[in-house]
Amino acid sequence: MTNPTTDIRLVVLDMAGTTVADGGLVERAFDTAARELGVEPGTPGHAGKLAYVRATMGESKISVFRHLFGTEDLARRANTAFEKAYGELVDGGHIAPVPGAREAVEELQAGGRTVVLTTGFARVTQDAVLAALGWQDLVPLTLCPADAGGRGRPFPDMVLQAFLRTKAAEHVQQVAVVGDTSYDMLSGVRAGAGLVAGVLTGAHDAGALRAAGAGQVLDSVADLPGVLT
Repeated sequence: MTNPTTDIRLVVLDMAGTTVADGGLVERAFDTAARELGVEPGTPGHAGKLAYVRATMGESKISVFRHLFGTEDLARRANTAFEKAYGELVDGGHIAPVPGAREAVEELQAGGRTVVLTTGFARVTQDAVLAALGWQDLVPLTLCPADAGGRGRPFPDMVLQAFLRTKAAEHVQQVAVVGDTSYDMLSGVRAGAGLVAGVLTGAHDAGALRAAGAGQVLDSVADLPGVLT
């Protein structure tokens, strides 16, 4: 019987926390978005909302703001402020690759596998991150929730879009999904991926990742090529 970790044809990688180290920019950008809607840091309301943001790292940001602020108008106002603030922080040089991430992607692709980068951010923010890192041409496809009909993690839609668009795999068991959050793991499990792996460079710990369905937990995405060979 084929070992599922050696028959992987398509690797779907999360960005922030998995391949990209952003040093807590999500929380800083959230502070800006919260102020836009009158929620000041240091207040009980802010603390509760920040706790939810931390717990739902990896989920589509507009979905997070819908939950936090209740109406579509408020959610979109918060999301616009968040994306603007995050983009400005990215432009200010506050992000970097996770050590070994680019090399891991290049090694995977050199070995004949297709790599897709996914995010819970809007396309404009994803493009800003890719540009800041010089990664515009690193992989053949990048996806955000809008590319999958608006449904980000924990839904499987982005993983399945990667499967359908790249045609790199014959069936979903040849797909690996790798991320740093419970939502990444859930999206991989729901997509039926052959390998769902968590990494410890981002938001959630090994216990949370395994509870959400991680079959393996790695110290870093840099370890992934070794797992697949």
